[in-house]
Amino acid sequence: MNPFLERREIGRTGMVTSRLGIGSTFNAPAQVIESAFERGINYLYWGTVRQPGFAEAMVNLAKSHRDELVLTIQSYSDDPGTIEAEVEECLRTAGLETFDFLLLGNRNQRPGDGYREVFERLRERGKVRFMSLSSHNRPLLPELIADYERGESPFDLFMLRYNGVHRGAEQDVFPHVPAEGGPTICTYTATRWGHLLDPAKMPPGEAPVSARDCYRYSLSHDAVDMVLCGPANAEQMDEAIAALERGPLEAEERERIETIGAYLYGQYAPAYPDAGDAEDVSAGRAAQ
Repeated sequence: MNPFLERREIGRTGMVTSRLGIGSTFNAPAQVIESAFERGINYLYWGTVRQPGFAEAMVNLAKSHRDELVLTIQSYSDDPGTIEAEVEECLRTAGLETFDFLLLGNRNQRPGDGYREVFERLRERGKVRFMSLSSHNRPLLPELIADYERGESPFDLFMLRYNGVHRGAEQDVFPHVPAEGGPTICTYTATRWGHLLDPAKMPPGEAPVSARDCYRYSLSHDAVDMVLCGPANAEQMDEAIAALERGPLEAEERERIETIGAYLYGQYAPAYPDAGDAEDVSAGRAAQ
């Protein structure tokens, strides 16, 4: 069976997710999100930009399919004391009773105990069920994964950048992910902000990579459980779902994407580097 069509348990939660998740930022209409659910996509991430159409889709789907959905709300708050009110406001705005995950966004240091205390209060009140975390500090994640293996972590899912340009997780994170029983690993920016799709940014003689194959690239790594996409319309949603239907990359496809990725990494510095990226980019440019 095509492994991209199989669902995976999220950490030890008992919840299962499709290999593709949908983020809310780029404002795909509600009917696009609802159609994607009918095609097997059940992880919905109301994240950086909380579009009303995305909320509409969550509400419509929850009416008949709440137990099948995985709904995540993100908070960037640096003050844990504000998160409880933020989650309650988001629930009111979205017209929902509960989120499955509270995701602490862009955490480049180990979150303090206050965040866990707020989560426990929200969980006791039935507002959220589980917690997850995203980070641009790759060296932090092995520490948090080790906490998880010892049963000392509140996080069942970790989210990080990974694509054919940004491959640092292959050395810094993925070797620390246990083959079984570990936290769920979700990656994002599969197209590297569209750079891998842009003909004007390609090395001489190379055609751009399709969005479908960008998602296939990330999903093809054994450590990656799920990739987040951010469609703006039905065409982009179809392209992402086509990655699931096509399945893992062949070796020559991966090699081509990595060749293009290495070129892009040296030519176009990331606007927001991960820990270690600045040094890698400088080294890449020196080698040009």
